[in-house]
Amino acid sequence: MESLGNIILYFIVAIAIIVFSVLTVTTRKILRSATYLLFVLFATAIIYFQMDYQFLGAVQIAVYAGGILVLFVFAIMLTQRPGQDADVLASHRRWIGLLAAIGGVALCGYGLFSYADYAGRLLTSAVDIDMDKIGHFLLSTDKFGYLLPFEAISVLLLACIIGGVVIARRR
Repeated sequence: MESLGNIILYFIVAIAIIVFSVLTVTTRKILRSATYLLFVLFATAIIYFQMDYQFLGAVQIAVYAGGILVLFVFAIMLTQRPGQDADVLASHRRWIGLLAAIGGVALCGYGLFSYADYAGRLLTSAVDIDMDKIGHFLLSTDKFGYLLPFEAISVLLLACIIGGVVIARRR
């Protein structure tokens, strides 16, 4: 049985994630948006620590909150003036985007509530998997290994950094 303190902490962190996620995409100052994203990543690490996944929480802080966000801020500093506000989007397509977002939320809600029994059975059957198997699948080059896609994404990020530097040098 979980304690009342853990449940309260979970809801506080979940509300913080929701609020800072919305602020990340709605603010017009790009550095402020990156700061809100940092708060979201730290709050996600708190959720991992609360579930006793210390390794995932540490990776979340070190890799995402540390490395990726520094990469974002570096790219922002190279390509834009940080104090400059973004232009306000004045388009009739804003309503189409809003309707698409509402439709996406409705579709996710339908999937969550209509398949809850199936997902519950699936999650309870997945409890038997141990961390050795997960580590093997994440770092293997077998049929279902994730090492090759991880390396491909790192090459993509390196190309983005080089592209940002080239764009900044031309100005």
